[in-house]
Amino acid sequence: MVLETISRIIKVQLPAYLKKLPLPESIGGFAKLTVSEWLRLLPLLGILALLGYLTIRPFLPKKKKQKDSLINLKIQKENPKVVNEIDIEDLNCQNVCYCRCWRSKTFPVCDKSHLKHNELTGDNVGPLILKKKIL
Repeated sequence: MVLETISRIIKVQLPAYLKKLPLPESIGGFAKLTVSEWLRLLPLLGILALLGYLTIRPFLPKKKKQKDSLINLKIQKENPKVVNEIDIEDLNCQNVCYCRCWRSKTFPVCDKSHLKHNELTGDNVGPLILKKKIL
């Protein structure tokens, strides 16, 4: 039953639809089409555009997701993880870690999101640690 319906659409209704379309003989003829003729062409043009896109889509470059891209492109690439410590005399608490991977849910404070980021991307970014300088 379903195949009979599809067969009827392809063999009977599609050719009848295409015969009724106002297709001009030349490219310049498209400029002479009326609004109602353009509206009758829209379904066909939409299907052709969709088929064209589906045909070329496998060849289009894939976009990298922001989550998967490296952050540290050239600093201390020979180290497994870049962590800098700075001693500050007037720091109120013992240690403060600041995020440098931009993935922390508690930004600007580090929540160790860089560990997952580094594992996924092969990056080596780590936090900036401010330490209270002990005199």
